[in-house]
Amino acid sequence: MSPVHHLDEATLISYSAGALSMPLMIVAATHMATCKVCRDRLSVADRVGGALIQRQESASVDPVARAAMLARLEDEAETETAPEPDALDLLGPRRHDPDRLPEFLHRYFGSSYSGLRWRTLVPGVRRVRARAVEGGDLMLLSIAPGKSLPVHSHQGSELTLILKGAYDDDLGHFGPGDVADLDGEVEHQPVTARGEPCICLAALDAPLRFPGRVARMLQPIFGF
Repeated sequence: MSPVHHLDEATLISYSAGALSMPLMIVAATHMATCKVCRDRLSVADRVGGALIQRQESASVDPVARAAMLARLEDEAETETAPEPDALDLLGPRRHDPDRLPEFLHRYFGSSYSGLRWRTLVPGVRRVRARAVEGGDLMLLSIAPGKSLPVHSHQGSELTLILKGAYDDDLGHFGPGDVADLDGEVEHQPVTARGEPCICLAALDAPLRFPGRVARMLQPIFGF
C-alpha cells in the first residue's frame, strides 16, 4: 500500500540540508523507505536546498525567496513524480514476519514488536522511548482500537508515522506508511480505528500543548 499522507516540502528541504533534529530525521527517513513520492521530492529538494543553504550562510533568508523555493519544489515534484509501486517497502518484512520492526528502527528499539518493553501511560495508551537519541523525543506509541486521544497542539514540530493500525482526525485517515507532519498551528484529536491497536513512530522537538485544565493535567503523565 502506498502512503497517502506525505512529508511537507519544508521538512524535505530541512532533511536535505541536515537541519532536522535527530528524532525528526529518523521518522522522516523511515517514512521515505516506503514512500517513493517523498524520495522523489527529496531528490528535488537536494537541488533546491543547495541555493537555500548558500543564502543562510551569507545572510538571513529572504522570506519571499524561501517561499519561491518551496513553490519550485512543489512544482517540480508534481511534474517529475508519478505514483507507482514502491521500489522499497519498510513494511515488506511484515509479510513474512509480522513481529519484525522496520530495519531502520532496530538500533533504537530492537528488532521485534514482542521484544518492546511498553510502559502504560493511561489505560489504552502505551509507550516505548528510543535509546540514545538527542534533540527531542523519539518513541513508539501503541494505542488501543477506538481510543480518543486528548485534543492537543504543538509547541514545536511533530512527525508521526503509522506502522500498524490507523487513526482519524480532522486532517483525514492515516494508515500504515502515512506520516503526519505537524507544527504549532495544528490542533487535533486522533481517534484510532477499530480492529487492531494503532502503533505509531512519533518524534517531537518540543512538548505538546494541551488546552483546558483537565487536559493539562495529562502533561506530566505523557511526559512530552
